[in-house]
Amino acid sequence: MQTDSIQPIENDRIQPLVAYRAIRAIFKDKEDTGQVFKLVNALKGKSMAISMARFRNDPVGKQIISENRKLLDTLNNTAYLRSLPEGSFGRVYQQFLETEGLSAEGLVQARMEAPEWGSQERENALFSARLRDAHDLTHVLTGYGRNPLGELSVLAFTQAQTRNRGIGVLIFFGMFKFKKELPRSIPIFRSAWEARRNSKRAAWLPAADWEALLKLPLEEVRRKLNIAHPTIYKSAEPRMVQIEAEFQRKRAEMTPQAA
Repeated sequence: MQTDSIQPIENDRIQPLVAYRAIRAIFKDKEDTGQVFKLVNALKGKSMAISMARFRNDPVGKQIISENRKLLDTLNNTAYLRSLPEGSFGRVYQQFLETEGLSAEGLVQARMEAPEWGSQERENALFSARLRDAHDLTHVLTGYGRNPLGELSVLAFTQAQTRNRGIGVLIFFGMFKFKKELPRSIPIFRSAWEARRNSKRAAWLPAADWEALLKLPLEEVRRKLNIAHPTIYKSAEPRMVQIEAEFQRKRAEMTPQAA
């Protein structure tokens, strides 16, 4: 890629102090998604500008920009997603959100803790929002759950495609944190490495035409985008489900009951 096609993105300076504070907050509360966005933003450097240049040069990317297409508009249309055929990518995605008690809008609210992202010029803002909104799509597409091992693996998959150092730092600390907290039998490092390897063989997802792909059978989408089966993660997923259920049970027992 020619460097003259790369346009600087606002505030691409590395912010180590902001990143350090975000990491500490994340380890106190792994559900604090807003801190994740702060970390990614603080350490993104020029990775976003490089990805944006690639997006501008991609046929799908060009079309999305010309249409000023916002992925969130589609993902928030729950009636549409529920109307899609059983087994379609969009239908499975909607079922995933309902099972996990999530919404696409939740990511937008979390990212408000990193408001500088929203002040970029239109094309950059459109692209960064698309990356944000595709996070749970990536979970469904790759087959990684929302348990700690699944989150770590989907981050490893994403980092291999975006080269964002903030995500890399999050993975690094996350691997060693979970290594201490989870049973030794859980393949933390191997699952993350497999996710990274699968990502390098897959299509470049930031330029995926998600809106069109949602209508197709999930397995067909995986074939189109060359998404490999996460063998190592899937071998550990049943145990991770048990661990998460036990954790939730203990937390419920420790929570004072309302009078």
